[in-house]
Amino acid sequence: MYTYEYERIYTKGVIRLKFEDHEAVITRRAEDGWRYVGWIPVTQSNGFIGEMDLIFEKEV
Repeated sequence: MYTYEYERIYTKGVIRLKFEDHEAVITRRAEDGWRYVGWIPVTQSNGFIGEMDLIFEKEV
């Protein structure tokens, strides 16, 4: 059986949107025994994703 956690990531910038810190979040979670399994867009405006949740799982 697995347990799941989600971590919200936000875009930064005005004209050129980009996600920052996602690599650090994935690395930090991996060091704590979590496995990255995917992402879900949370907010979207004019075709651009404003926020996303990174999904992590750990066996219990």
